[in-house]
Amino acid sequence: MPRPRPAHAPVTATSSVPALVANALPLLDLAPAADDLRRDVLDGLARRPRSVPCKYFYDDHGSRLFDQICDLPEYYPTRTELAISRQYAAEMATACGPHTLLVELGSGSSTKTRVLLDHLRDPAAYVPVDIARDFLRSAADELARAYPRLPVLPVCADFTRPFTVPADRLPAARRTVVYFPGSTIGNFTAPEATELLRNIAALIGDGGGLLIGVDLRKDQDIIERAYNDARGVTAAFNLNLLTRINRELGADFRGEHFRHRAVYDAGAGRIEMQLLSTRPQTVQIDGHSFDFAADEVLRTEYSHKYSLEQFAGLAAAAGLGVRQVWSDRDRLFSVQYLSRA
Repeated sequence: MPRPRPAHAPVTATSSVPALVANALPLLDLAPAADDLRRDVLDGLARRPRSVPCKYFYDDHGSRLFDQICDLPEYYPTRTELAISRQYAAEMATACGPHTLLVELGSGSSTKTRVLLDHLRDPAAYVPVDIARDFLRSAADELARAYPRLPVLPVCADFTRPFTVPADRLPAARRTVVYFPGSTIGNFTAPEATELLRNIAALIGDGGGLLIGVDLRKDQDIIERAYNDARGVTAAFNLNLLTRINRELGADFRGEHFRHRAVYDAGAGRIEMQLLSTRPQTVQIDGHSFDFAADEVLRTEYSHKYSLEQFAGLAAAAGLGVRQVWSDRDRLFSVQYLSRA
């Protein structure tokens, strides 16, 4: 469920810098326009099965709910990845090398980033990229206070679309390393993931690297419990998507007439998050009507789980080679370092 977005264009570093938002830290604001949400929602609801891109989970409230999910006892990915990072941070930092420009995609609260930054040798700068503007600003300010000698340059953007890294503001760096924790790569279908990895390969260049979290295949019960927690936080996170659509598009979704469901498709190797209509109902959005049958599914997210061999094949298709893999003892999760093949 980590911070996603269906992907299609390269991240680029350039000295062309759009207007910056004044704050304690300059924020490069490339947030998607409201028309993007309208178009994606209307297109997704017109399809069968109906769907809404999972990148729209992450308004400010959704981002805070996701942080709560990361602390739930059922949600193994965050604590397992954090434990791996703490155990092997020195090795990861060595793989990244000194004087690195660290660009984090879907940065969120940057909790795992601090473990890495504590071990990196003379990092040149840190560029957190996230779609939730207020949440990003707060997290970046806090991290800048914790690391006063590190240039922190936040970018509010959908990282699967072209955006600008403010190169004229960056100190000289020996290499670019993209940090992509949280198994967000699992939110994409294989073609989408290959394209996103190919774009990352173009960004890092021949001397750079990709440090990425990859969730591994495991017992189905462990996976389904992680997305159906007893406290209902994941359900609230899922239903908040409807609240956002109501607020920003003037829709009339009735959250009480939908329920959260997450099921594992063993053949596809992925969890599917859904909102299930509990009765026949009609939803109005911007002059458009959508009739939902009882038990009809609105799909909100995929989360693919990989074997090490499967992910290596996916990376190879994008021109990337796996150089190092770190995992926990139970092989629940992995952190992998890749570079251009």
